[in-house]
Amino acid sequence: MGVRASDRGGWNHRGGARARERASAHGAGDRHLCGSRSCLRRGTRRHRCPIAARRRCAGPLPRFRRHQRGAAAACRELRQPRRGMDEVPATISGNATRCGIDTVEIARIERLLSETPPGDLHRYFTAQELADSGDSAGRAASLAARFAAKEACVKLFPREAALGEIEPADFSVARDAYGAPRAILSARAGAVLAKNRIKTIALSLTHDRVSASSVALALAELTQAPLSGRLVYRLLPFRRRVILENLRRVFGSSVPDAEIERLAQAHYAHLWRLFTEFLRSRSMSERQKAARVEVDNVTVFTRALQRGKGILVLTGHFGNWEVATVAGLSKFPQMRGRIHFVRRPIKPRWLDRFVNWRFQRAGFGVLPKRGSLDAILERLAAGDAIVFPFDQHAGPPDGIEVDFFGSPAWTFRSLALIALASGATVVPAASWREPGGRHVLRFEEPLSPISCTEVGEEIRRNTRAYNAALERLILRHPEQWYWVHRRWKRIDPRGRVRRA
Repeated sequence: MGVRASDRGGWNHRGGARARERASAHGAGDRHLCGSRSCLRRGTRRHRCPIAARRRCAGPLPRFRRHQRGAAAACRELRQPRRGMDEVPATISGNATRCGIDTVEIARIERLLSETPPGDLHRYFTAQELADSGDSAGRAASLAARFAAKEACVKLFPREAALGEIEPADFSVARDAYGAPRAILSARAGAVLAKNRIKTIALSLTHDRVSASSVALALAELTQAPLSGRLVYRLLPFRRRVILENLRRVFGSSVPDAEIERLAQAHYAHLWRLFTEFLRSRSMSERQKAARVEVDNVTVFTRALQRGKGILVLTGHFGNWEVATVAGLSKFPQMRGRIHFVRRPIKPRWLDRFVNWRFQRAGFGVLPKRGSLDAILERLAAGDAIVFPFDQHAGPPDGIEVDFFGSPAWTFRSLALIALASGATVVPAASWREPGGRHVLRFEEPLSPISCTEVGEEIRRNTRAYNAALERLILRHPEQWYWVHRRWKRIDPRGRVRRA
């Protein structure tokens, strides 16, 4: 058993003997003085800090026998963390949200190469993949690894694969400058990744003599919300519930709530910047505005003009639509006075008159959405361009119900009617703001008309194709679309509007 240490200032058999020796050496007076000091010191310390005094009291110390000391030292060594050992590195990035794995037997690919004509191999592999695999003995193994990568990428999106929205042919494998494999996406695959907020897909390929395997990791896209958006989201939550409902309807359960909230905050930052740019543009000249806008894919617009049947520009409320679209189209001086905007009146009236005045001063015509069908057909027959915002709710009798991001939405049917009646080219276009502040206006490839024997079905299919084009444009920069609008309003049998 151990010996309990005494309190500081207390007496034990050794301390008491030394104190008696000092007392006999200094005399009785000093003995009285020392005793009083000792009592004063003990009383003061115990009175001031009794907890500290108790802490100084050592507990019973364990006593090890000689044969136990080695075991005790070993126990202490085991309790201490080992130094110099490296932690296991994380092999999967923190933003990897999905994983797909697939294995393909090399013998299957060998049979495919022997039984399939060379011209039909492009149904399974791209020309670049066939060239990268070479003609040596390892060609089958190389193609098997690439086919496993395609299947692994499809397994990342089981819902879209079951609905037929994506297939292995939408993916291909190429090598980057360092020789690492990377996934090449088709337009359909890019839309699926954007809807699921996936930034890119990381690939790993391997094979042995029997089979080839691949692992595909989906790396999430994390939105960076500026400080202005976070403040407005908390302090001025204008239609915040509508914005969150629209975002959840589009992205669904595949995107976590934290990313939905960051998207909403980024959208509020976009609205705040939109407001400041609108005020700043009043003091800017037309040349200054045009210098801040870049027009991309201009050849699509010029080729459509050469057809002579007019252009229907399919667009929506993307980016700074009031500044970027006007400034971008002003770079076509030959079209001054021949570009017309179809607009719905906005409130208050003074703001609507101001916006119309700005369009007319820039050399653009303004046509109302209601009652202007004859004027639109007349302008198209003259070869003019009509800018048609197509992302707003349109109840009956102006609209029909077609899918928009997987949910029924009432959409204008007039665009399909005008396009089929006039033969005008439908060109999708969208604008967005770059991080540096410059605006980009891009024209997409024209949409081919869909023909059907029944007129109503023909209008419905073309309208759905227009909505699909808008979906691709929105997913490119989702935070810069106008999520404040109630796009998915419901109409009851009596024709009354209800919330979605």
